[in-house]
Amino acid sequence: MNTYHAKSLLTAVLLAWGTTAWSADTPALKSAFKDRFYIGTAINRAIATGAGGSRRSPDQVSKDIALVKEQFNQVVAENDMKWALIHPRPGPEGYNFEPADAFINFGLSNGMALAGHTLVWHAQTPQWVFAGTNPPPPEVTNAVARSVANTNASGTNRFGRERFGGGFFGRYTGPRASREELLGRMRDHIHTVVGRYKGKIKVWDVVNEALADGGTNVLRNSLWLEIIGPDFIAKAFQYAHEADPNAILRYNDYSLENSAKRRKLITLIQSLQEQKVPVHAIGSQAHLNLSSSFEEMDRALTEMATLGLPIHITELDVNSAQGGQRSLGADIADNAATTQGGLVSDADRKLANVYAGLFRAFLKHDKSIEVVTFWGPNDANSWRASGKPLLFDGNNQPKPAFHAVIEEAKKAQENAQSLRDNQPLTAGVASAQKPNPVKVEPGL
Repeated sequence: MNTYHAKSLLTAVLLAWGTTAWSADTPALKSAFKDRFYIGTAINRAIATGAGGSRRSPDQVSKDIALVKEQFNQVVAENDMKWALIHPRPGPEGYNFEPADAFINFGLSNGMALAGHTLVWHAQTPQWVFAGTNPPPPEVTNAVARSVANTNASGTNRFGRERFGGGFFGRYTGPRASREELLGRMRDHIHTVVGRYKGKIKVWDVVNEALADGGTNVLRNSLWLEIIGPDFIAKAFQYAHEADPNAILRYNDYSLENSAKRRKLITLIQSLQEQKVPVHAIGSQAHLNLSSSFEEMDRALTEMATLGLPIHITELDVNSAQGGQRSLGADIADNAATTQGGLVSDADRKLANVYAGLFRAFLKHDKSIEVVTFWGPNDANSWRASGKPLLFDGNNQPKPAFHAVIEEAKKAQENAQSLRDNQPLTAGVASAQKPNPVKVEPGL
């Protein structure tokens, strides 16, 4: 049977299972990949605290929690460790640790590995961080600032990845802090947050999305870059390493499947490595769509692996909305448009095929990959809910894509067993197996 017909038959079987099929011998995701890499998910405040919110009833949240415990062995806070949520006001009294503490308690009480997201980012950073007495450049003096969100409002963390869109904080246009003032605020923030969770959070997204999407510039034109200069990235990693010398520190970005942006990543990381900056891992968000393929992911992972660093898939989802098929980005302002237009035709089958190809690539590169984290446990909790981008639907039932991913794990296990069966005894069975990812010290 040729590859095309084999794939078509597999897809037909998966679709026949439908979205409610469970089998007694169907393993959880974390079990299926336990000898390969961690399987993680982002969780929101409702899941971390067990409290129902405006999007999900208490009963739905209870079922969401059960799914997270059953399927995943690593978690990251979707929003509550971003600067705007954990440090909304200036000064040592301006922190709000309660939601982040709830996330920590959830992960530790369930024996899960924890990741921290994120320390330095151009988005979801309060305007006070950049404010000072230095006049802004002339080109922004007359710019109109966009609305500022109330970070003190009560709620259950409805933001998704960032549901406020591009106007959440806008671009600060007032008098600016000096380089020294902004570096001091960055250092205090990182030392406080990383220090509080030292030994509990083993891996941090230190700098998030600093690469430019287009053009020839390597770095995005953010206020961090404008005020501090390009060494803001090195400084952030330095401060994080000071706060927890045993933590795995990663650089995290999206659209690394795009060859031009990947070249910028390699340029940046090689520069940091030459400076002996303590960057320990690459975070590839992998916000993808139905055009994504095994070949595309294989190329991306092959090139990223040349940096000699572990690769973490940090925010995986596959957008099935018609509006999201022209973009692989994670730009917040564009997110509403990318989830419009309804689902593409035959979305379940296409989603299953894409996820099968992605996990086939992850398994091929499992010596480089240490964790694969979905950006949400199910479609209802996704920042792209209308795009139905995950393995479980809003009722926590497995979609054909889930079964396709499990099938890839089974095939990899069978192939590994076949290799072991055909190895000379002198080679040793252990050489055919990859140790459990818990081996990584320190870190995940």
